[in-house]
Amino acid sequence: MSSLYPTLEDMKVDQVVQAQQAYAANAQATAHAISYASGQTGPQAEAMTGALYPSLMEYMGMEITQDMVSQNNQLVAQNNQVAQRYTSTGQGQVAPITGNDAGLRKAEIRQGIREVILCKDQDGKIGLRVQAVNKGVFVSFVHNNSPAALVGLRFGDQILQINGENVAGWDSDKATKFLKKSLPQKITMAIRDRPFERTITMQKDSTGTVGFVFKDNKITAIVKDSSAARNGILTEHHMVEVNGQNVIGMKEKEIKALFDSVPRTVTITIVPSFVYDHMMKSIGSSLVKKHMDHSIPDL
Repeated sequence: MSSLYPTLEDMKVDQVVQAQQAYAANAQATAHAISYASGQTGPQAEAMTGALYPSLMEYMGMEITQDMVSQNNQLVAQNNQVAQRYTSTGQGQVAPITGNDAGLRKAEIRQGIREVILCKDQDGKIGLRVQAVNKGVFVSFVHNNSPAALVGLRFGDQILQINGENVAGWDSDKATKFLKKSLPQKITMAIRDRPFERTITMQKDSTGTVGFVFKDNKITAIVKDSSAARNGILTEHHMVEVNGQNVIGMKEKEIKALFDSVPRTVTITIVPSFVYDHMMKSIGSSLVKKHMDHSIPDL
């Protein structure tokens, strides 16, 4: 069975690019499992993978089925005003022909498994809270302008390894204590992105709008023949980023002000509402609205 995820044992700094390219080449595959470096394939490898990392075939206890993968991998933009932009890791993004802008680069999604390296601040903190759900460890909070925010960790990301240690089966306390005891100079993590994310870039019209309505981050209506409609915005999806800036936990008026402040080209990152609702139900907290990182990412 083909794998959408590179082998954890191979997640070395000099192999991250190859791992991401391998993921992009298999983006149409429907298997969400890691094939470990034992060389085993087929049912035997699948059984071993499921035992070690059951959460890679699901997300916070939500099963990722073949139908879900097929449905959410479809690109809905059909107008000739859009084109494919390929990121540094080979990931495709739906964008207008003029979409190769700063906002799009900030919003780049590196799907699959990525490696991040961070260090603690002067107070010995990394600005991160984790929560264990269904034998997996997930990012439940990222503090504004913290080391965790600076390396791109986001609410809902799954942590697979910390300093080379597999964290499958750890509870929240064990993961937190391990991070606290880690050396401040360097902490390495293998991170799995939120499933079914995609970025869509639109152009504002003469009235300064892109053509969709949202409430509590959820896209509720789309204006016919608008840039949003032409570029594949769908209802039953939630916004999680605008031009690469996290908007989870933002007030609606703050998100609208963010839209007003950006130039003509606007890039948003969306996830299906069932994924968003599952994240908030599983790991959401009052901290998300009060102190979640909403800083503007650097290129």
